[in-house]
Amino acid sequence: MFTMKITPRFCDTDALGHISNTMIPCWFEGAREPIFRFFSVELNPKKWQLILAKYEIEFLAQIYYGHDVIVHTYVSHIGQSSMHILQQVWQNNIKAVEGTTVLVHFDYQLNKAIPIPFMIQEKLRAHLIPESTN
Repeated sequence: MFTMKITPRFCDTDALGHISNTMIPCWFEGAREPIFRFFSVELNPKKWQLILAKYEIEFLAQIYYGHDVIVHTYVSHIGQSSMHILQQVWQNNIKAVEGTTVLVHFDYQLNKAIPIPFMIQEKLRAHLIPESTN
């Protein structure tokens, strides 16, 4: 599991005074950076090997300005060329958001999915959450 602390900014709020739902995909992407580094240590866009295939977000509680949030990032499934990333946003010990992103190991020159190398699979497995707990 990876953990990232975020201090919501005032500009992250919406007209209702809570954190805008549009911020969550941004927070999730930022919290996936350690996983991105398994594929590109320097995060070089010219050598990028991942493509986003899908994401789903479930809003469970409102998130408020003035209180830090914690984003937990887990690997929930590893396939031959794809992986599912489970993420949660917690504020004041309340799970406010949960989402899953599907990332594909991708060759942009060939325009197709390619197998995840064994060494990267091993790094991903270290963050695998048992399916019964997600």
